Amino acid sequence: MLILSLFPGVDLLGKGFEDEGFCIVRGPDLIFGGDVYHFVPPPERFDGVIGGPPCQLFSGINRSRNPEQGMELVNQFIRIVKQARPQFWLMENVGGIPDIHIPGYSWQRLDLRANWFGLAQSRKRYIQFGHRDNLVLTVEPSHIVPATEPICLASEGQRTDRRGWSEFCQLQGLPRSFDLPSFSLSAKYKAVGNGVPVPMARALARGIKTLRSDVTVCDCGCGRAVTGKAFTAGPACRKRLQRRREKCDAPEL
Repeated sequence: MLILSLFPGVDLLGKGFEDEGFCIVRGPDLIFGGDVYHFVPPPERFDGVIGGPPCQLFSGINRSRNPEQGMELVNQFIRIVKQARPQFWLMENVGGIPDIHIPGYSWQRLDLRANWFGLAQSRKRYIQFGHRDNLVLTVEPSHIVPATEPICLASEGQRTDRRGWSEFCQLQGLPRSFDLPSFSLSAKYKAVGNGVPVPMARALARGIKTLRSDVTVCDCGCGRAVTGKAFTAGPACRKRLQRRREKCDAPEL
């Protein structure tokens, strides 16, 4: 499949797809002097469009949080999907981003954690997915391990107590020898910390290879398939749904 990767940065998401045999075309990115606002893709040339619009303005830990301004780049992603008309689209972001519905496509959300894929950090990635033929994306955890390390954040390079660069890369699923020689130290951490952990990206790519029409996914958004009359994949999923209901039922102050 030919995949267009938007807002790639150093493109850990695209790398995961490449590692699973996909052909990746990378769109413009500010890191390399590109401007997504002026990018127009050819129609019906790409099987899929993937990417993660910069999420800082949606993040709950950002004191300058501004979802309305953040939607400007999300809307560019939507525009390009509409122009490219791929079979599917996949967007990665933080939990604060609104649900994105694009006309002509189905919609799913999946909440995935890094430690479900063999990494010792629990950074959550929020995935949204749409398909023209309503096929379903399922992503099964491949190697759940305890989350013994703090999550990798783009801001870690600015801290005096930051972890070593090779350790930081390893926690994001990159080789310890990975380097960005032309980047400043803080820019290196920012570029890698913003990325989707590579094993998670590979799991998403494997899910794309096995899209299904005969499956129901867990109501909690974890992306796992359920069987029979079940609505959730396990006890943790039921607890997650319960917390959501309690949050929705809480009175406004």
